[in-house]
Amino acid sequence: MKELLAPLPPLNEQKRIVAKLEAVQARSDAAKAALDAIPPLLDKFRQSVLAAAFRGDLTRAWRAAHPDVEPASALLARIRAERRRRWEEAHPGKRYKEPEPVDASDLPELPAGWCWASMDEVVVAGPQNGVYIPRSQYGPGMPILRVDDYQLQWSRSSEELQQVAVPPESLAKYQVSVGDLVINRVNSPSHLGKVLLVEARHTPAVFESNMMRVTLSAELHPSLIRDYLASEAGKRYLTSNAKWAVNQASINQGDVGRTPIPLPPVAEQTQITSATAESLSALDRLSASQDVLRRLSQVLNQSILAKAFRGELVPQDPDDEPASALLERLRAARAASPKKGRRKG
Repeated sequence: MKELLAPLPPLNEQKRIVAKLEAVQARSDAAKAALDAIPPLLDKFRQSVLAAAFRGDLTRAWRAAHPDVEPASALLARIRAERRRRWEEAHPGKRYKEPEPVDASDLPELPAGWCWASMDEVVVAGPQNGVYIPRSQYGPGMPILRVDDYQLQWSRSSEELQQVAVPPESLAKYQVSVGDLVINRVNSPSHLGKVLLVEARHTPAVFESNMMRVTLSAELHPSLIRDYLASEAGKRYLTSNAKWAVNQASINQGDVGRTPIPLPPVAEQTQITSATAESLSALDRLSASQDVLRRLSQVLNQSILAKAFRGELVPQDPDDEPASALLERLRAARAASPKKGRRKG
């Protein structure tokens, strides 16, 4: 510290610099507060969009113009038949148990042509827990999708994932496919139940044991189910029977299977996913702009400090006492002050 060199302005100019910096800092703090207020507002708007989508608000005009589309009840009947067929092919000779229909008596009323279904009714494979791989087996091998590799608005691609040594016989069982939904089953309460829709960029990969994987019927838009489970209502139903422990909670396969899902007709699903994606993309662009502004604010603060110590922030007054005179007084005062002796011991 004693060897540090620092630019020394005249005393009056120091006061002007400090006053200017304090004024600029006040404006910077106000701008930061405004930027900090944006993410919660975007989250609220995101949830408003999802709520509107699953009340049928986003497609009200479309339904009025298309009153004769096939109802969701017919779609659900086909999916239930597909589910049974696939199960019986995989378990020849065994008795199939039909999934319980949803008791909609306490659920919100849906638009005409929609119906409530359980996740069990629309899932043709799963829910299935992921593979447990000890840390000692991390290294070269197959990419593994973990709970910290995705959030609702972002996810890592397969090339960005850590890798593990997976036995060949486990690859087919635990490898994710495009269109799968991966659901976080163990986490802190705020992140429990977060959902990832597997895209091509996420493959190849296996998924870890803190998650469950479901494969939906090909007649469904998987992004529709993903968006519903990410909505406040969907997450509430999904985690309503969570088991609580210290600092974390968990859900099981039964909790996922019993989760009620609002099911629109196939044709309307396309309209909902398109309208939802358009609105959420606009929110993502706003969020990205907010991140850019935050970084620019940090750069601006450093730029202002640099200008201050280059003598460019405030005007200089030729009538100010020069800093050399100030420095001489400081040296004289230092020389005149009593010397402090060192402590012994």
